[in-house]
Amino acid sequence: MTELHEAVALGDYNRVEEILKTGRCDPNHKDVDWHDRTPLHWAAAIGQSELVKLLVDHGARHCLRSRVGWTPAHFAAESGRLGVLHTLHSLHAAMDAADLFGDTPKRLAEIYGHQDCIRFLEK
Repeated sequence: MTELHEAVALGDYNRVEEILKTGRCDPNHKDVDWHDRTPLHWAAAIGQSELVKLLVDHGARHCLRSRVGWTPAHFAAESGRLGVLHTLHSLHAAMDAADLFGDTPKRLAEIYGHQDCIRFLEK
């Protein structure tokens, strides 16, 4: 796990911003110990819309997938992070990409019962 992954996982906006501004870590680095999650995957999973924006503004690519094919939208949908889904949509991220098993973010929201996310992803 890189310093950036750790700061994102902790939700530490100021530290993430400092790391990105100094260029100490690649915002698209995939952590092999955590199934190829990028810092953007972590930000989406923990519901940090502002971190999502910050990472994308510094070059994080919302099209990158984890080892099982999850995009940041998959992580947000699994966790019921409607605000992050809104943010990802506004950043033109794919909202209907299927993972290696054929599951889309909407399907994950259905599995975990996140009705507000389901309604948003149906649009």
